[in-house]
Amino acid sequence: MISWRLRFKMPLRCIRLSAREISSRTVPRRAATVAQGFSPASASVAQGFSPAGAAWSCATLIAAALLASTTLAQAPTGVIRGRVDVRRTPPQLERRPNVNDLGTHAGHEPPQDWRRSVVYLESAPSRAFPDVEPQRATMDQRNETFVPHVLAVTVGTTVDFPNSDSTYHNVFSLRGPRPFDLGRYAAGKSKSVRFDRAGIVRVFCEIHSHMSAFILVFNHRYFDVTSADGRYQIGRVPPGRYTLVAWNEGAVRESRPIVIPEEGGPVEADFTLR
Repeated sequence: MISWRLRFKMPLRCIRLSAREISSRTVPRRAATVAQGFSPASASVAQGFSPAGAAWSCATLIAAALLASTTLAQAPTGVIRGRVDVRRTPPQLERRPNVNDLGTHAGHEPPQDWRRSVVYLESAPSRAFPDVEPQRATMDQRNETFVPHVLAVTVGTTVDFPNSDSTYHNVFSLRGPRPFDLGRYAAGKSKSVRFDRAGIVRVFCEIHSHMSAFILVFNHRYFDVTSADGRYQIGRVPPGRYTLVAWNEGAVRESRPIVIPEEGGPVEADFTLR
């Protein structure tokens, strides 16, 4: 039986294996064994543990990992691209009591980038792997407007909310996957929120009722925010059948099935949102 101490030494042995050991002695002989379905774990149970066996198992696992990563890298993928034409009328701003508007009749126009949409796959491909590195994004506050008006991020992303105005702001969200209230903070300051659950976050400013924005949090990376002219592109999509969704200003406006062929390549999909 492998002792507790030896179990924890095995990974260290893996780390100490030199590149020469792996490449010249172990990997060429063991890669074929891995391809035939041999289990190092069953061999260890049957034959007992030994330092040589640990090195053998480590090298086998490394060979398998290298083989798998090479296979995934060489697998064909597709690109979904197109244009979203938004022909809807501008949304009505949601008004709330606003101390800054008392005694004034100043109006506020909808954000200039309200036509920007988010196109995404309804569910992640079965062969997709999540991003493991922490991500960071920014939603600025300029001229009493959230910039950008629409932000799309992956789960685990931290979003910074800098105040680039000359007045105070108070960013908050009451519902959705991540309610928060950052409190009032002055010009030049910044606060942040980490989003750990997928969903749609509606963002407001407690001081300026005309300020609003959206943050879409995904548990995969197959999405894109349209450019100023409505263009989008979703890359590295494995072959398969999916549902492609076009979202704009708070709601799903259109969805359709889409197929990435086994050989990969570009697939065109345009939307017209009315």
